Amino acid sequence: MKRLLIACTLSLICASASAKAACPPYVKGTTGGDYMNAEDRKDLSVVESYHFTRAVETLTQGNTGSLGGDISYTLEHFPNHHRALASMARLGLRQKSAQPTGARYTVSCYFERAIAYAPHDVTARMVYGNYLLATGQDATALEQLDAASRLAPEQATIQYNLGLMYVKKKEYEKASAHAQKAYALGFPLPGLKNQLRAAGKWREPPPAPAAANVEAAAATPEEAAVPPVEKPSGE
Repeated sequence: MKRLLIACTLSLICASASAKAACPPYVKGTTGGDYMNAEDRKDLSVVESYHFTRAVETLTQGNTGSLGGDISYTLEHFPNHHRALASMARLGLRQKSAQPTGARYTVSCYFERAIAYAPHDVTARMVYGNYLLATGQDATALEQLDAASRLAPEQATIQYNLGLMYVKKKEYEKASAHAQKAYALGFPLPGLKNQLRAAGKWREPPPAPAAANVEAAAATPEEAAVPPVEKPSGE
């Protein structure tokens, strides 16, 4: 029995070590760092011009090799590069693979490295939350969106996506609260409102003075909002 316990303990330690080895933390080198930091971004244009061109970002073709390799290189220098994280997530979804061809790590690993290095980065958490939702990992997605909401409670996109999440869980009171906040902050897409209305849970907020009621008709009811990121860089 004692030998069995020792064997089990060693097995757990080995499994934990293996997981850490498979997704090591980001270590800043001479080039790169925090994508949100102006000083760190001084070498960003060099990395992007060779490895994150417009063709790479739009998943058209790789620039120095495979798409996964070029995006991976970008994230190995700037772990919380918002657009590169979004491109890696889309590539994983397109290939239906947790680890896209050419990528050094899994899609989730890149997000985990980004958040561990820059826990203040709300956009990285939002992009990760959307990826988790797309892959059916609702509980983990909710954790990321909740964390983002605590960091930026006045960010309308976060409130909207949390509302969608709670509608999916049929927790309509929470969904309605997030919806009311999102629309009060000026969020334009009507998808969340439409879902709550279909469930009989939507209540029109009291009219605000001189407020314009603007909705984007192009949104689908189940569509998660895309967090704001910079426009694609040129080649």
